[in-house]
Amino acid sequence: MTENTKSPWGVLTGIRPSKIATKLLLGGMSADDTIRYFMREYGADEKKARLATEVAQAELPIRKSMSDSGVSIYIGIPFCPTRCLYCSFVTCGTKQAARFTDKYVEALKREISYVSDIVSENGNTVETVYIGGGTPTTLSAPLLDNMLSHLRDSFDLSCCKEFTVEAGRPDTIDREKLMTLKRRGVDRISINPQSMNLDTLHLIGRAHTPEEIEQAFYLARDCGFDNINMDVIAGLPGEDLDMFKYTLERVEKMSPEDTTVHVMSIKRSSRLHEYLKDYQLTDGDTVAEMVDFAYDFLRGRGKHPYYMYRQKNQLGNLENVAYTKPGFESLYNIYIMEEIQTIISLGCGGVTKTVDRTCDRIERIFNVKEPKDYIERLDEMLSRKDALRNNA
Repeated sequence: MTENTKSPWGVLTGIRPSKIATKLLLGGMSADDTIRYFMREYGADEKKARLATEVAQAELPIRKSMSDSGVSIYIGIPFCPTRCLYCSFVTCGTKQAARFTDKYVEALKREISYVSDIVSENGNTVETVYIGGGTPTTLSAPLLDNMLSHLRDSFDLSCCKEFTVEAGRPDTIDREKLMTLKRRGVDRISINPQSMNLDTLHLIGRAHTPEEIEQAFYLARDCGFDNINMDVIAGLPGEDLDMFKYTLERVEKMSPEDTTVHVMSIKRSSRLHEYLKDYQLTDGDTVAEMVDFAYDFLRGRGKHPYYMYRQKNQLGNLENVAYTKPGFESLYNIYIMEEIQTIISLGCGGVTKTVDRTCDRIERIFNVKEPKDYIERLDEMLSRKDALRNNA
């Protein structure tokens, strides 16, 4: 998008456009009228108005099936093999993490136990579990097993509908870890290429090849995972439309159930932001072409968009969209983006959101961001969670 060109979302600046569309549809407005509303009231392009409405329509039946007493659990694992160029999350590299992983998991287990008692006292059911990061599979198989075993012993997961673990970096995945996840009830994983172009992978700080991405994917299939998400990024430094098409086409040959298309965001605490002048950013018009190609290509592969969100400083002022095969919509992603269920976040950087749907009120409880602080201040993190009592 060139300078002085209006935003495709018009005057909308919020991160959840589909939340507006959902409210309009629930209020009795037709899909066509919802599209016209976005165009008239916000100045959104028809294409974006249709996208927001389509996402909202996909979410409606999932909202209806959500448990009134349900909560979701998020667990953050703040370790990665390397820090990606664009990353703003709090993560520790493998060498640095070696000093913290054992103590971190022990502290996390204490928080799991503490919160599980509150969830039980409140009479809540755990509907989804999502373990993200960082890269959770940076942990060794024994540590993963230790944590997951304690999680299952602590929470009643008999009503859990979805259990996701981000196995995002192929250089952290092996058969032992995958079988550990499978044995402990994980039924959805993410393996995230971002790009299938080798030069780009090196540029963004990833120490693996496209072939290793494919090997990890098929290993996961061999271990019995039949619900796999893969992330790609439109607008990575130095990439043009053909390079993005190549990535998406090569990813779809593997046929993951879910493909999430992110748009490059220049995050303030990333290395990319710090050294911005050293990199060739993709222009907004080209990123818009990438996003349009992804929509048409993935719809042609039988997938539909089902959740979306926007971030600050995204190239072209565009959006992130997840596309899925029918029946594989991620409940957790919908719940957190639509803000319709309490998400209890454990571990570093966790932000718990308690949702009171009777008055549309959201309250937040924050955990500290650094592993060392989390370990040393765990009692404080536990006391903060007392706000959940009779409130989740």
